[in-house]
Amino acid sequence: MEILKPRLEELVGASHVAIGAAAKEIAQSAWTRLGEPAAVVRPASTEEVAALMRLAHAEDLSMTPWGGRTGLVDGAKADGGIALSLERMRDIESIDKVASTMTVQAGCTVQAACEAAEEAGLFLPLDLGSRGSATIGGVISTNAGGNRVLRYGMVRDMVLGLEAVLADGTVVNALNHLIKNNTGYDIKQLFIGSEGTLGVVTRAVLRLRPKPASQNAAFLGVDRFEALAPLLRILEADLGGELSAFEVMWPQFYELVTTEPARGRPVLPPGQAFYVLVEALGADPAGDGERFEAALMRTIEAGLVADAAVAKTGAERARMWALRDDVGQTARNGPTVVFDISLPISEMEAYLAEVRAALAARWPAAELVVFGHLGDGNLHLIAGVGDRGARHAVEEIVYGLLRRRGGSVSAEHGIGLSKRAYLAYSRSPAEIALMRRLKTALDPRNVLNPGKVLA
Repeated sequence: MEILKPRLEELVGASHVAIGAAAKEIAQSAWTRLGEPAAVVRPASTEEVAALMRLAHAEDLSMTPWGGRTGLVDGAKADGGIALSLERMRDIESIDKVASTMTVQAGCTVQAACEAAEEAGLFLPLDLGSRGSATIGGVISTNAGGNRVLRYGMVRDMVLGLEAVLADGTVVNALNHLIKNNTGYDIKQLFIGSEGTLGVVTRAVLRLRPKPASQNAAFLGVDRFEALAPLLRILEADLGGELSAFEVMWPQFYELVTTEPARGRPVLPPGQAFYVLVEALGADPAGDGERFEAALMRTIEAGLVADAAVAKTGAERARMWALRDDVGQTARNGPTVVFDISLPISEMEAYLAEVRAALAARWPAAELVVFGHLGDGNLHLIAGVGDRGARHAVEEIVYGLLRRRGGSVSAEHGIGLSKRAYLAYSRSPAEIALMRRLKTALDPRNVLNPGKVLA
């Protein structure tokens, strides 16, 4: 790498190349393992990314794209290779208020993009716990989800077009601005969710929405699992498509986020079987609150909700969301193994009972904390068994039982390195073979994020 350092510095500037100990120092993250890269480079433009990829391709150097480094599946681990950080490419290039689109560079954070849309009187409906550090390029590469998938879909549903650099340095400009453009293969879909293994996303055109004029939220106590799905469907129907979040917390999670050392305090008294945070975004400030409360009343009258607290102010709404977002409290059961799965709502209760029983049979003191975006089938499981060396055994239980029920081993975090061995639990041999053919076609020398997703 010392030999290549002058060439790297020529491409991006000496102050934007770190090698050896300096690179290792940069490779720190509270979210994921980044390994020990031989070098970290920070290009400032698509042209510089392309030049770096041409160099990597010619020299058979591995290149691992870095966004906000907030992933949870070791997808940005760059041991011995070059980490390609896009943090300098953070400009919001344009916002078209008429077409409701935003063109943004890949290094822009989700929060900055959302704030820019809001300033323009529009709305980017992407909401993640890591919003302040996760980048647009990163969430595109992982097809991230978040809190509002129920209404607005995954990141895939927010991207109209993008620009990407291939492994050999070829720049693919697919910066489509049209909602309807049915002209052959949809090139952007190759890169959305491919975790930087097929190309480096450098710019994107995002679809914006009208800025909501009202935001209503409530915390609900539910005494049985069987009530959750009917509750969800009534709210969806009565709110006329305005329901944007349906977040469910099992009691173990609620206890962790409402007791010291957590800063949060109970919104509803303890003792419920489930706690549900619901949110509706609407366009009628005068009528949306009444409609929201009327829908909640119908669920109470139907016997689906045992207790409820409706946010009357923005501060109360923020307090509710702060409980849901305080995921770090689950580390109190550490060491823990974190899971991001999805399966049909009808399968969840039986599946979780099986997982709890299997964990307890092997580790009697095991703790399983569960919460998630239940409205879209996504659950987060945090398993603590008191043994750091038990990770693989815990994974075999969680994923093995999930496989039998046709679930997904990754709902929104991707595969990276940590779930690579379990990809076949959710994808068929034919699907995996096709993935390999795509990888070989676009990156025959395996220089782009090697080892991720596919072994």
